[in-house]
Amino acid sequence: MIGARHNHTKRKLTAAAAALASLLVATGLSACSGGAAAGGDTLKKSGSSAAVVVGVCPGPYGDMVTEVIAPLLKDKGYRVTTKLFNDYVQPNKALSSGSIQADLFQHINYLNTFAADNHLALTSLGQVPTLGLGIYSHRYTKLSQIPEGATVAIASDPSNLARSLEVLRQNRLITIKSGVQDTKATVDDIASNPRKLAIKTLDAAQLPRSLDSVDVSLIPGNFSWSAGLKPSQALAFERQSSGVINVFVVRTADVHTSFARDVKALLASNRFKQAIATSKFADFGKPTTWQS
Repeated sequence: MIGARHNHTKRKLTAAAAALASLLVATGLSACSGGAAAGGDTLKKSGSSAAVVVGVCPGPYGDMVTEVIAPLLKDKGYRVTTKLFNDYVQPNKALSSGSIQADLFQHINYLNTFAADNHLALTSLGQVPTLGLGIYSHRYTKLSQIPEGATVAIASDPSNLARSLEVLRQNRLITIKSGVQDTKATVDDIASNPRKLAIKTLDAAQLPRSLDSVDVSLIPGNFSWSAGLKPSQALAFERQSSGVINVFVVRTADVHTSFARDVKALLASNRFKQAIATSKFADFGKPTTWQS
């Protein structure tokens, strides 16, 4: 009798354990399924609108999002805000992780290089007006005044380093070895340096501050703007190609979302062009796609 009761109790415990295991598996699968769905669309729904956070760096593009892009997207039901990052590394990683929904701070050459180096699946939705990389100095007002042996500061990240060397080449301050792609040049690829310029590489965010200690600094538009440098102060600007026009970026997994489609259409629209024309960004270099 005792044995029968023991077997009955054992069967009840076994059934309960099986039921509990089934519940845990079902719950686990449900949670995993929900996580995958969230990963596919990181927009946070709230009523009839969607909250979108766009990563930006110091410079004009946070203002461009807030003052131009966000109001135009509000009509489509999006509440767009920005999140400021202080370097060029964090925004793309935050975007890839899904903690933000888009970013606007980089040109396509940088995006392609960074995404490949860090194995990130990110995609441009289109170009925006871009303040070009400029040559600035607190000591000289003309390129012709730059003396032999002058110290020239340029960005250390590979994409903007190559971009800076191309600007020096465009202004006949150096030449680059033949066969070297202008998007991949390094200091070692300088073929001739007639003025014996001392090239100093720094983090891009440090370039405006370097003006007090170097003769010349080549500063991307993000950082010249945030430092209060006026475009009219530049000794020269780069001749912008499509590779150095800034782009609005989302995760590749999100390119077919309604948000991505709406942004892509907006960036090519006359509404956006007209809004830029009446904004403080009117004198920025125009997207090459606007010319086609």
